[in-house]
Amino acid sequence: MKIGELAERTGLAPSRIRFYEGIGLLKVERQPNGYRTYPPQAVLVLELIATAQQAGFSLDEIRTLLPPDLARWEHGSLIETLRSKVQDIEALERRLAQSKAHLVALLAQIEAKPEEIDCATNAGRVLSWIRSGELESPALATGDVTTLRKASRRRSGRTG
Repeated sequence: MKIGELAERTGLAPSRIRFYEGIGLLKVERQPNGYRTYPPQAVLVLELIATAQQAGFSLDEIRTLLPPDLARWEHGSLIETLRSKVQDIEALERRLAQSKAHLVALLAQIEAKPEEIDCATNAGRVLSWIRSGELESPALATGDVTTLRKASRRRSGRTG
């Protein structure tokens, strides 16, 4: 099939298809007139590429994942690669949860500014809190934001 038909069947721009071809993810044959001719399995390959990208695989990872011939896909290797990607995503989720907890705790500290101090003084108060190591507290590690906000209000003299 020609590139226009492949683009229509996959919803991809011809430039994207040529890009995948150029980086070796998609096989193509050239006719004597220079036109590209794609095999029927090109639709499946492009769908696999799109699905893998949505799952978080880089193009380099996809290149190593896709066999030269889809009929020779190694089941065990595929399972191993997918499990590894799940572990990568779980590690990223943990890092993101910790980053979120740090930001929420920092926000709670900033919001707990006593009325009688200005922003510059509050910034010093918050920096002292960070230096004290409370940013790494067990409540923060578990994401217990309510406990953190209450503790912050108690330290600032506010209630609620």
